[in-house]
Amino acid sequence: MTVNEKKPPNSFLAFSMHSPTSRALMFLCGDIIIMTVSFYFALLHRYDLTLPHNIIRNGLFWLPAYILLPCVSMYLNGVYRFNWRFFGLPEGYLVCRALIACLLVLFATDVFVQEYYAAYALPRSTPVNVFMFATFLILAFRVSRRVMLDIFSRSHIGGKRTLIIGAGGTGERIVREMFRNNKIIYDPIGFVDDSVRKIGSTIQGVRVLGALQDMPRILKHKNVKAAIITIANLSHRQISGLYEMLRQSGITDVKIVPSINRLPHEAVSVKSLRDINVEDLLCRELVKIDPSSLGKLLSNKTILVTGAAGSIGSEIVRQLRSFNPKTIIIYEIDETEINNLLLELEECNTATDTEIVPMIGDIRDVDKLKRLLFDHRVDIVFHTAAYKHIHLMEYFPEEAVKTNIIGTWHFAKLCMEANVESFINISTDKAVNPTSIMGASKRMAEYAGIVLNGRNRTKYMSVRFGNVLGSRGSVIPLFIEQINKGGPVTVTHPEMTRYFMTIPEAVTLVLQAATMGKGGEVFVLDMGEPVKIVTLAEDLIKLNHLEPYIDIDIVFTGLRPGEKLFEELLTAEEGTDKTYHEKIFVARQHSLFSLEDIEEMIRKFEEMVKHGGKEHIRKTLGQYVSFYTSPAEPVKEKKLRVVVGGARNI
Repeated sequence: MTVNEKKPPNSFLAFSMHSPTSRALMFLCGDIIIMTVSFYFALLHRYDLTLPHNIIRNGLFWLPAYILLPCVSMYLNGVYRFNWRFFGLPEGYLVCRALIACLLVLFATDVFVQEYYAAYALPRSTPVNVFMFATFLILAFRVSRRVMLDIFSRSHIGGKRTLIIGAGGTGERIVREMFRNNKIIYDPIGFVDDSVRKIGSTIQGVRVLGALQDMPRILKHKNVKAAIITIANLSHRQISGLYEMLRQSGITDVKIVPSINRLPHEAVSVKSLRDINVEDLLCRELVKIDPSSLGKLLSNKTILVTGAAGSIGSEIVRQLRSFNPKTIIIYEIDETEINNLLLELEECNTATDTEIVPMIGDIRDVDKLKRLLFDHRVDIVFHTAAYKHIHLMEYFPEEAVKTNIIGTWHFAKLCMEANVESFINISTDKAVNPTSIMGASKRMAEYAGIVLNGRNRTKYMSVRFGNVLGSRGSVIPLFIEQINKGGPVTVTHPEMTRYFMTIPEAVTLVLQAATMGKGGEVFVLDMGEPVKIVTLAEDLIKLNHLEPYIDIDIVFTGLRPGEKLFEELLTAEEGTDKTYHEKIFVARQHSLFSLEDIEEMIRKFEEMVKHGGKEHIRKTLGQYVSFYTSPAEPVKEKKLRVVVGGARNI
């Protein structure tokens, strides 16, 4: 036999496990034998082990019915399609349902025969006794392999001694899968749970050793080498506390199930587990939303998302699908990223009839956008397309103006002409007291919505929030790259702080804010507490099982053009009003400009862009945007270069 040849199965049982047809035949043969034996023992039981001659004769008459009917009933109920390795309660229910149906039919037939053909009748207890024996034996037959596999695998399981944090359904499923699969490297030695009532009980043969507060003692005395957090609805603060406790005990192999808002549609398994990341450690609470209001806004609508392949745009597309819109048009200039998004959406198993329409194009292409809006009769627009890198826009202010201001203005006006219901502009905390071209240009985009609102049915609103974790070009991917290279990690300033949200959290609140908008609002999201960038860098180093300043150094490089030490979400003169959602506020906006003012500004900016007046652009922005002041000295352009350690300067 050559290396590439497979050994033939050494038994009919092995063959049956690989062929659905042969497995079904094996079960059928087993059921025929079981029904025959059950019928015989039921009669023996009824007549105290001595069968009268007439009962033997009648038994031979009835036996085909007691074999044929159960087999046909189980076939119709799909029992012969079961894989006996995964036989469980749902499959057991179908077996019982099929057999009870046969019992009722045969019992009724026996009553009829006794009434009209008594010579061929059997005792009325016969069907009941037969199906008591048969149900037990058929279920035992089907569960036998699973029991043997569980016993065998548990006696041979090896690997890291693992503590399971969470003794609920998810923890039980993961432990069961560990026992089934010898390739899994984790050996569950106990549970801990936040319910004291479970302490002392066993789940899948594994004991609940204590509550969460007992973990230091358990970790010390049970020689734990790994931990799996299976409680999906833990807050970031709780996860952070658990991780720090495990890290201090020397446990670096920590896995976690997806958070409650990212759970897969199917049940969680070992494949669903992932490493803890920095998003889990940010001390923020879970976002609660009103699905019914989102359903009313989005269901059966045609929705356009600009910048749809970016971090925020792509997450909007993912979450929109849950609310069954009629069509989602994904508009994006980056062909590679839009292709990646389409591939991801194709692989997603979400059951939805939503049509996805890809469109490659520039937000500054007025003619194309006009055709798109009118041809597809767009109902709702989420406008995320923008230039966002602060320091780059300081050197190329004309690009920020062309896209963030001029492009947004013309696009917003087209939406009014096309009678779009809602236009939701994604803004930023950089628009507050802006010190950068990017921030000032986004503030101008907010003005555009305020001025256009109320001129027809289109409701314009902006949603303002801070940084999102893991977005393209953000600080976390840069830090991870620097850590992977051995450091140093570069931070601009030891006191620099930023507001952070996870991408799914930010998008969820954007969608919720869209349901609240009556038009003209600038919504401000509660970003929680600001996070020190140096603390973020330290957490990332720890997550890579290294020690900050020992294994990986942190170097401070100084602020770049347009950057602030501290971000703000509101200007001093604005203030906020509450909404019914605890994490969403409305900035008190005042109409600073008329439609004619904005039109005049746009004409000026278009002229400046045409003639390349970068310093003129900065000074003009300073005239129109509150609190923005252009730099005292012209920003000098430099060639791009990479500094050792991965810090990027211009």
